[in-house]
This record gives sequence, C-alpha cells and structure tokens, in this order.
Amino acid sequence: MAEERGKVGVLEPPAAGSLADRAYHAIREMIVSLELRPGGVIDERRLMEQLGIGRTPIREALRTLAQERLVEVYPRRGMFVTRVEIRDLASLAEVRTVLESSAARLAAERATDEDRDTVASLLDELERHEELDQRELMALDERIHRQVYRAAHNQFLEASLEQYYVLALRIWYLALDQARELEQAVLDHREILEAIRDGDAERADQAMRRHVVEFEEAMRRVLVGA
Repeated sequence: MAEERGKVGVLEPPAAGSLADRAYHAIREMIVSLELRPGGVIDERRLMEQLGIGRTPIREALRTLAQERLVEVYPRRGMFVTRVEIRDLASLAEVRTVLESSAARLAAERATDEDRDTVASLLDELERHEELDQRELMALDERIHRQVYRAAHNQFLEASLEQYYVLALRIWYLALDQARELEQAVLDHREILEAIRDGDAERADQAMRRHVVEFEEAMRRVLVGA
C-alpha cells in the first residue's frame, strides 16, 4: 500500500481497473475511514474534483456502494452516507463468526506456498506490533483477514467476507482512538496464522471463531460500555 493508504488500512484500489473501480475503492475508503461522515450528503461534483474522475464512473461507483449499504439514495433529496448503527455490530459478528471460521479452515487446507510465505510475513509484522499506532494496527488487522480470505481460494466467500468486514470496519473506526483492547485483539491473530501455516484446519477454525467473537465484545465495551 502507499504510505497514506497504509495509515487508513482500507482496501487499496487495484493497479489496473476501470474508472468506476477506482472511484468505488476511493469513495469506499473515505466512507469507512469516516472522512465522509455518517449521515453526510454526498457531493458528486466535489468527488469528481477530488478524485479527478468523471460523473458517470462516480455514479456507477455510488450505485455499487448503495447496494453494499454504505450509501443511501433518496429520490428528490439526493445521496447520503449511511449512518453507523452500533447495534449492527452484533448481527455482523454473527455472520462473520460463521463465514470467517469457515474461511480460516479452508485456508489451512488450501493455502499455497505463496500464501504461506505471506502468512509468515504477517507473523513477522505481529512481532513488531509495539512499533504500530492504532491506525496501523487496524491496517494490519485488515491485511491479515484479507489474506485468510484469499488463501481460502473461494471467490464467492472472499467477496462476501470483504463486504461484511468493511461494514464492521466502519463501526470500529468510531472507537479507534479510545480502544485500549485493539492491540491484544490484533495479536490474537497469531494463533490463526500459525494454524494456517501449519495446515491445522480445526485449530484455524476455532481460533478465528474466538477472535471474531472476542473482538466484537471488545468493541462493544468501548462503544456502549456493555
């Protein structure tokens, strides 16, 4: 990732792709990182100027984001960034617990040598966690999860998980500056990565299941004191 995007931790646009793809990834980053505030009006002209992309690709990107529940469209009123509902965190965790644990199991079974090399690099990064600030920790969390998705080698599962992860990530950003438990939650990935590296599907499944549940509970304590 480029330096600036690495700080935010949101999916970097692919090197090649349509203008609509570029617009989609750029606007999604703004939404997830709260640069575009929840409930705020989406100004197409400003986005066009900011991104250097024309109206048609911007609108195509916004239609996709609306399908993913990050943008809301109201006839005759305009488009708005979807509000963040903290109560959605539990529902997202229910879905992610099932899908992410399945992805971890598949990753342990299907990981290629290249996948395992990437896992080894991520384990090395975890060893240097004390050098990372909160946003860098969140970026590392994302890279770990996305590597698990890729290593499962199921494009439909990967696409579904990425969408749910992004929805959860936007909620987590609300707590980013006050989440004292984030560091430990990210460190909990070590067992998941080791299990995938070692091809231990059952351990990977259970470790991921625990991680998703415990991270949701940690965020809930920060956001609502529950």
